Amino acid sequence: MHTWLRRRLGRAVALSYAAALLVPGPGLWLRRPQHLTLTQPAPAQLTLHTAPFLLALVLFSAGLQVPVRALGGLLRRPKALVAGLVLHLAIPLAVLPFVGFLLRQAPDADGGRGLLTAMTLVVAMPVAAGATVWTDKGDGDQPTMVGLVLASTLLSPLTTPVLLAALAPLLDGRAADVLIAVGRPDRAGFALTAVVLPCAAGLLGSLVLPVRVLRRLVGAVAPSALAGSLVLTYVNACGALGSVLARPRPLLIGAALAVAVLVCLLSFALGRVAARALRLEPGVGASLTLACGMNNSSASAVLITAALPGKPQLLLPVLAYGLVQKTAASRIVRRDRY
Repeated sequence: MHTWLRRRLGRAVALSYAAALLVPGPGLWLRRPQHLTLTQPAPAQLTLHTAPFLLALVLFSAGLQVPVRALGGLLRRPKALVAGLVLHLAIPLAVLPFVGFLLRQAPDADGGRGLLTAMTLVVAMPVAAGATVWTDKGDGDQPTMVGLVLASTLLSPLTTPVLLAALAPLLDGRAADVLIAVGRPDRAGFALTAVVLPCAAGLLGSLVLPVRVLRRLVGAVAPSALAGSLVLTYVNACGALGSVLARPRPLLIGAALAVAVLVCLLSFALGRVAARALRLEPGVGASLTLACGMNNSSASAVLITAALPGKPQLLLPVLAYGLVQKTAASRIVRRDRY
């Protein structure tokens, strides 16, 4: 079942978005905190947040499947890791001013400024945890990908404010102030517990568990994590589509999709060019390419919801970016193995 789903992951992601469009009720319910009542060993109530739990499951599975010695080798040969982190900072600074120039004539009422604000928040986020799923599907270099996810997340309290402050001049007025406010270090702390700790737990398990036990655990966790990533996609899509579908705006929808495609594909293309220029091994190069185009859109959606609760339309370009990056990732891992 796991192998069957891996081979059809791109289509499964598309079905997740279609389900969010046609049957959003369960996803909206899952977005709310779930309260579980426990009777043993003592009466207690447990609150479960579905999206962070699913994200943790995906990262735990990724860490569990990483050979720890290979991750140590990544630190001894850090070219791909350093290149990925540099590109994570450089690509937004190259792409967003170009996109801003194209959007300058767009009327604010149809999201010209809002689109740029949303895209800035997306590209400033760490590498998406879901990139580990696509790396595994494409037989890429998992230690490189996990290292880039962990490193970009650990550095996000520093890199996110720097990127947002550097890109804020592309906007004006309240939009620029919001970017700077959102980039405060205390806003990035959730990523450490949502990404680093589950992945570290998986790495610890791969290090200390006996081989037989580890294989059985991976056999149980890996399919669950793959299914969990699809459910997470569905839940996030339900949250973004609800308000937009209530008041359809064709111009905004078209502009959001166009901008998401442009930003995402430019990021993938620059990552691919850099990987070839560095003459990285095929698996390592594929992981670097994926990392350049896959940002944590779920985290940016959380920040938009918290910082701009009165502008749900800004979630639309985030949703579009999430769909485009998954579609592009599917094509990358299905093509020539880099």
